[in-house]
Amino acid sequence: MKFICLTVLIISGATDSRSEQYEVVGPVYPVFAVAGEDVILPCSVKPNINVVDMRVEWNRPDLKDSQLVHLYEDHEDRNTDQIQSYRGRTKLIHQELQRGNASLKLSSVQVSDEGRYKCFIQSKSWSDDATVDFIVEVVGRLPVITVDGFDDSGGLHLQCESEGWNPEPVLEWLNSEGVSLSSETTDTHRNTDGFSVKHTITIHHSDKIHCRVRLRHHMLEAVIISSSNMFHLWRASAILFSVVVVLSGFAAILIAVFVHEYRGKILVFELESRVLFISQSTNSVQQWCFVSKSQSYYFIIY
Repeated sequence: MKFICLTVLIISGATDSRSEQYEVVGPVYPVFAVAGEDVILPCSVKPNINVVDMRVEWNRPDLKDSQLVHLYEDHEDRNTDQIQSYRGRTKLIHQELQRGNASLKLSSVQVSDEGRYKCFIQSKSWSDDATVDFIVEVVGRLPVITVDGFDDSGGLHLQCESEGWNPEPVLEWLNSEGVSLSSETTDTHRNTDGFSVKHTITIHHSDKIHCRVRLRHHMLEAVIISSSNMFHLWRASAILFSVVVVLSGFAAILIAVFVHEYRGKILVFELESRVLFISQSTNSVQQWCFVSKSQSYYFIIY
């Protein structure tokens, strides 16, 4: 009889243990939110059993120091050891715990909130966890287009730059018909303000050019109209520059001829002290020796 009772108790305990088994489920894809907004980080159990009596812990395994984001235990929130930056910004909906929903509400999202989160749910005989990747979006500054001169063929260099994005945005050039234009140079870097992007292109005819910066469903755009007058100005500048170069060349030749004809005939020296001039001619070479109070100079002029 005792053996039968013990067997029944073992079977009953095993059945209860199996009945508490569940799977903690998180989102398949990363969760996105714009800085300053509120966000829900999904976490639930399957099957949808009541988790009110269980321990629900949210933490940040990607951080080295204190990792606790939110703790629910013994029917109440226990956030004494919570990360300081999360104080007053996290919340579990206790009514949802009855339906197996342990999602975390995070208010006033900050860029520092971006990272990997773990939702851990523990009963008396079972535990499981799921991870949530969270990305904080920051919309950067309006792109700025600048004219960076002309190339040798008359092409107009345009540069577009935008700063302060997170994560890295996509910058593209479009013409007036919406056709994408290939960037010639690209530069992307990240600092404390977020990602900065800078692209350049060269155009050879007048058009309406768009610089568009996109981040998922966010988009900022700047427009520049390259008129024919800009290209006429470049041609006029190029012609004027050529004339100046030619005239400068002629002037240099004239100066060289003048110096060649008159060198040795005109000699000008500015000395601060009295100078003694001594001249001596030997064959076709005339030697001049200049002696001052402080130092001597010796020249041979042919």
